[in-house]
Formats: sequence, C-alpha cells, structure tokens
Amino acid sequence: MKFEVDRELPIPIRSQLKGLIEYGIATGELKAGEPLPSVRELAERVGVAPMTVSQVYRELKNAGHIEARPGAGTFVASSTRAALVPRPEIARLRQQIDILLDEGLASGVSPGEIAAMVNARLSLRTTRPGRVVSVVVVGVFHEATATYARAVAGRIGDGATVASTTIGAIEASREARAMAETADLVVTLINRQRQVAALLPGVKTLAISFIPAEETRRALASLDPMSKIGVIALFSDFLPIMKAGVARFAPHVSQIAGATLDTASVKGVIERSDIIVYASGTERVLEQLGRAIPAFEYRHIPDPADVERIVLPAVQEVRGQARTEKKEAS
Repeated sequence: MKFEVDRELPIPIRSQLKGLIEYGIATGELKAGEPLPSVRELAERVGVAPMTVSQVYRELKNAGHIEARPGAGTFVASSTRAALVPRPEIARLRQQIDILLDEGLASGVSPGEIAAMVNARLSLRTTRPGRVVSVVVVGVFHEATATYARAVAGRIGDGATVASTTIGAIEASREARAMAETADLVVTLINRQRQVAALLPGVKTLAISFIPAEETRRALASLDPMSKIGVIALFSDFLPIMKAGVARFAPHVSQIAGATLDTASVKGVIERSDIIVYASGTERVLEQLGRAIPAFEYRHIPDPADVERIVLPAVQEVRGQARTEKKEAS
C-alpha cells in the first residue's frame, strides 16, 4: 500500500495518516496479519516526525486495528478486535465515495475543497447525533452572529443543528466556506441575502428580519427624556435604520444625533451627547468616550415570528425529504 499525505488539504497530517491506514484495513488493501513499516521507515516515506507516526500507531493499537509483535514489528491485527475488516457495506461505501469524488473533480472542485466539505458535513452530522438537518447562520460580526445562532437554535428546538459564521470568514476561510456550503439551510439578514446567496450558490438561503433585543428595548425605554442621544453605526446604510429604531423605542427622547464610526462627524456627536448607543461591531467607539459618557450596545435578535414562519417550516421540509430518501434507499 502507498502511504501518501496531501499537505494542501486542510486536514492535519496525523489525521490523514491514521485515516489512510484505517481505510486500507477497512477496504482490504491492508490485510489481517500484514506487516506495517517501522515508525522510522514510515516517517521517512511520508516526510513527518517519527513522533507523529508513533502517535498514529498508538491510537490504532488502542482501537485494536494493529498490534505489535515483540522482535517482529507492527502488523495489521489478526484478532477479532480488528473492527475494520472488509465488509460488504464498506465496499459499497467505497464505491459511493469514488462516485462522489469523480463527480466533484469533474465539476472543477479541487481535492482540498472536496475534503473540507466532507469533513465539515461529517462534523455537523456527528456533533449532535440524530439531528439530520444542518443550519448555518451567516452574519457580519462573529460574536453577534453566534448570539443569533443560539436564538435560532432555541426556537427550532430539536429540529436541527445550528452553527454560525460570517461573510468575511466565508470569503477568507476554506473551512468556513465548506461548513456553509454543506449546510442544508443558510439563514441570514434580509439586506445580506443577495450577497450570501452569491457566495454560496446552490445552498438554500433564507432571509429573516432582526429586531432589537429585549435588553436594548428596555434600555431605550428607560432613557431620560431630556438626554441627548448619540447613535453610532459602522455602516452608513444602517445608520438611518438604527436611528429610527432608537426613536421608535425611546419616543420620549427628542434629541437624537447620529454618525458612522471613522468619520469626521463622530467626534462632534460624542461631544454633544449625554448617552451613546452604538451598533454591534463599533465597540471601538468606547475608547473615545472615557468614563464620563455612559453607553450601551444596540443589540439585535432574529425575529421570533420569522424563525417560526420561515426557518422552522424549511427545517421540517428537509427532515421530511431525508426520511423519504432513507425509506426509498431501504
């Protein structure tokens, strides 16, 4: 058997080598009782440190897949503990994997992208067993998007696994893109749907509304009517929306000014304000405030009505399709 690893793949070398040997045993390419290279020999073949090979061999021995024979070397386990002996279902799975690889490569998908997608899909399927529908929430800021994902998961309940990532991560990271591309459903903000759909062609992308979080609404409602409010946003197109939201939940406050971060006008707005309300992602504005001016974040949450009206039915539809496919396959 050829022991080769691909350093361009987003998978640790140790994991590749371990998987290669397991796969060889599972498919019969490495037969029970067959000798394996010594630690030093395999390390030289693959171009890794001997410690890496030692760790792989140790894990395979603990799993019962290989065994050490004093004075003779390391061999594929011949006892009944070798759980990966060739089986008909393994042979069928190997054929299906080959078909998948052929289709992916023929479509112009790189080996690295295929590996990342399979890895991401497997991770989503095994993280929370029994939940076949994977949902990825795509936002702009990591922390805020993770909060959105938790809120969606709370509404969906046991219907799906829910992960989060950002547009920037999808653009910059192959792993983030693979996670999103292999999801059953992607959920994003209405004003980002076209951008996200363009990044993830072929993935069903749902757009939902976001509303100010309860703590934000309470903070706005408790503002002193005589306060001068400064509203700071990161994006110019969001500033009017945010300012209108502040006015909506604090109708008793008449003096509201706004500015976008990193513009000349932001300094004047801060100087004239008693309280600053800042958008997620503009935390840097706090460095300009000092301790004299109180501030709080204008946080959003996914609109619960949209989650139940749009996301939940889509999850149920995917689950129904999965049950139908499983039934037809059996």
